[in-house]
Amino acid sequence: MLNIYNNADILLEKLKNRMDSKFDEALQIAREVIADVKANGDSAVKKYTSKFDKVELDNLIMTDEEINNIYNKCDKNLIKIMEKAAQNIEDYHKIQKQSSNIITRDGVILGQRVLPLERAALYVPGGTAAYPSTVLMNAVPAKIAEVRELIILTPPKKDGIKPEIIAAAQICGINKIFKAGGAQAIAAAAYGTESIARVDKIVGPGNIYVAAAKRLVYGDVDIDMIAGPSEILIIADKSANPKYIAADLMSQAEHDILASSILLTDSQELAEQVNTEIKAQIKNLSRREIIEKSLEEYGGCVICENINQAIELSNKIAPEHLELAVANPFEKLVLVKNAGSVFLGDYSPEPLGDYFAGTNHVLPTNGTARFASPLGVDSFMKKSSFIYYSREKLREVSSDIIKFAESEQLTAHANSIKVRG
Repeated sequence: MLNIYNNADILLEKLKNRMDSKFDEALQIAREVIADVKANGDSAVKKYTSKFDKVELDNLIMTDEEINNIYNKCDKNLIKIMEKAAQNIEDYHKIQKQSSNIITRDGVILGQRVLPLERAALYVPGGTAAYPSTVLMNAVPAKIAEVRELIILTPPKKDGIKPEIIAAAQICGINKIFKAGGAQAIAAAAYGTESIARVDKIVGPGNIYVAAAKRLVYGDVDIDMIAGPSEILIIADKSANPKYIAADLMSQAEHDILASSILLTDSQELAEQVNTEIKAQIKNLSRREIIEKSLEEYGGCVICENINQAIELSNKIAPEHLELAVANPFEKLVLVKNAGSVFLGDYSPEPLGDYFAGTNHVLPTNGTARFASPLGVDSFMKKSSFIYYSREKLREVSSDIIKFAESEQLTAHANSIKVRG
């Protein structure tokens, strides 16, 4: 059930503090794991895999035989569905790819080179649920960017890697899959071990220890983002269907007890109807206990004066997922400034984006949608500029550069121009 508030302050305070103390603890543990992996390589990764995943490993990399055997266990109809999803993701993302460019004028050439990263690691969670969708969402943009080598890091379980993950990897053409998860996998990818070569970037969601490790290795390697618990915020007016709203709120709450599901509405009646629907629908859901805990701790409904006020509050929260369950949602879309991904109308529920539509589901969380963007092709590319001046063109601007450099008291800079006459 959602707690109903007439003032958002209490709810905002809960959201602000939900990760702080736990994240500090995770940072300390991750720091110790990273130091061990840097010093001891594969043996440390295997040690922590035994400690945390309860799996003893001889080799970290999966053999072709292992991959094929597990792939053959995957539901063939699910493989076809994932292939359709991969095509949708490709169609959406391929228009994002940028090209190198050049500007020329008399004696001057300026340009920008757009280059793919050499190596990237895709982290795929293997905890309470398998996420083949994560493979597709990370790998397809990386492939479009033409990253030379992609590897997958995923924690092993006693019953092995999930066939769905292997199938998704095969669809994306990834055949280097390592049985490693947690902070130890992040450290291995960031610094390299005997089995895992150092990468340029690590992407993909994980638990709090994975997030902590990614924060600690950032700078030595690039990362996509520090992903927090999943979030959904729904703005709904009296025209919204409470059955749909309840279902969508619970679809995010089932991820994690720290997940946040928020309803902003100008209708007290709708809020009460949504709670009635939650009570009815939750009876049939497999992750009921997680949903109930999540909604109780970090869910809530705020009664707003009007929908514009709700959008103002949403912009302040900057949610990962935003649903506009209002009449004429496109009219309200222009008012939305901060959201990872926006879902418009009754028939664009958040799981549509999670799995199939084609937009990326790796999105900024914890309010970072104020300044961050979804994962995309750009996430796997870098830009490098170049400059060419002829002798004559440099002479034309020499005095300007010298004066500029000397104004900053950088005389060696000025001298670099002077010696060229």
